[in-house]
Amino acid sequence: MKKLLFIGVLLPLMVLCQNRTVVSTNRIFPKPDKVMEFEKALTNHAQKYHTGLWKWRVYTIESGPDAGGYHIVEGPTTWDEVDKRGDLGAEHMNDWLKNVMPLTTEKSANSYSVFREDLSSIGITDYSDKITINHVYPKPGQFPAVEELVKQLKKVWDASNQTIAVYEASASGEPQMAFVTRYKQGLKERERDFRKPMKERYEAINGAGSYEKYLATIANITDHSWSEMLFYNAKLSSK
Repeated sequence: MKKLLFIGVLLPLMVLCQNRTVVSTNRIFPKPDKVMEFEKALTNHAQKYHTGLWKWRVYTIESGPDAGGYHIVEGPTTWDEVDKRGDLGAEHMNDWLKNVMPLTTEKSANSYSVFREDLSSIGITDYSDKITINHVYPKPGQFPAVEELVKQLKKVWDASNQTIAVYEASASGEPQMAFVTRYKQGLKERERDFRKPMKERYEAINGAGSYEKYLATIANITDHSWSEMLFYNAKLSSK
């Protein structure tokens, strides 16, 4: 009977955790002459006010158009938990507005994304310190076609142990899929000879001639894309 009661309590918790697929991101940019002060203020804020469900993982943006910025990830949570989050209290907001924001420029960005487990080759919380994000924007009406193409890619990632987390933007600008490559073995995974060429790996799974069709399909269903590299900074993040 005790075992049954324990299972009865555990199952709802397991279901709740499994449904935590929502992440929010905040990009902020320190004033060039205030970087040290900014990092100190950000660290104090993250470690004092962002705990539990609202922990922060802070990344430095190393390349791309936002290089020099800081990428703050909160979650994963559920939409219901986001709905009930509020502003984490007056003390939290006072610290953010008075101690952190004055050290930043006017440039910033906030967004929500939903983790797509069905399209990913790694779990949502199986993080890495070094990542790249490839932002892909489907043409109007082509989002389902992009999803189908990613399903073919996932087979290749799984077969070659390539760890990529896929996120779908939610009410955050134009429709987008973000492909986060998590380098579990470090940046050496970016070496050209670390894995077999993509064409060889893709056709081993999807058949001869399939890679050319894949490239043609990308050209037809996507509008544009861009990529960037980010490094996790544990010192700036929640404990």
